[in-house]
Amino acid sequence: MSQEAVLYSVKDGVATITLNRPQKLNAFDSAMTQGLSQALKQAARDDAVRALVLTGAGRAFSAGQDLAEFQTKGDLVISEHLRHGFNRIIAQMRGLEKPIIGAINGVAAGAAVGIALATDIRIASEEASFISAFIRIGLVPDTGVSWLLTRLAGPTKALEMMITGEPVSAHTALELGLVNQVVPALDLEATVNEWSQRLASGPTRAIGLTKRIFNKALDAPLAEVLEYEAMLQDVAGATEDHAEGVQAFLEKREAQFKGR
Repeated sequence: MSQEAVLYSVKDGVATITLNRPQKLNAFDSAMTQGLSQALKQAARDDAVRALVLTGAGRAFSAGQDLAEFQTKGDLVISEHLRHGFNRIIAQMRGLEKPIIGAINGVAAGAAVGIALATDIRIASEEASFISAFIRIGLVPDTGVSWLLTRLAGPTKALEMMITGEPVSAHTALELGLVNQVVPALDLEATVNEWSQRLASGPTRAIGLTKRIFNKALDAPLAEVLEYEAMLQDVAGATEDHAEGVQAFLEKREAQFKGR
């Protein structure tokens, strides 16, 4: 993993992944794309990691794809670039069975809108904004933006954002359901820490299984979801955390989940 483009650290069960090209507003070049994918893979494999935080260095979350890098690749096929880069990252994030908190510290534009919206809990600084900027350069949305934005904001506002490329402020994003909470910039780190510690101390396996059900329920018919819930409930019911949760309830105390 490129330690220059992506920073990765683990503390108290929380992996923090920082997009680290602040001089380029954390625009994604090949090194950052590969670094983020590798960081997600590392967090998924590490049992000590029970929650993740994804954020950007400096004043931006990410400006999206680094277009300057595109100019150096005259034979670039955009579809292949997406399939081997951003598409893999979105699939990793949605399939990672640990909670991911997006600490949206500044602008998220273009592909970074998809990256931001693929996190599970999104805490935004008042200085953050979301810009589906593809239309500004004559392209269509990618990185899952059309799917994620439509399901979170609804078709009317999603289409408006995608065909105008106009920025949406943090507070408007909250109203639209794109983020869970908006806080002053100086409070972002502390608020994200509270969220991450809360989720990292939870029943990690059950949270991961809940993500599976959530993803399934977005498109599947009710009968199929009911059966899927029943099947995964057997899996959750066999975990140590379930046994601890029941015992704690009966003993009227706080459960001490271990993520197993």
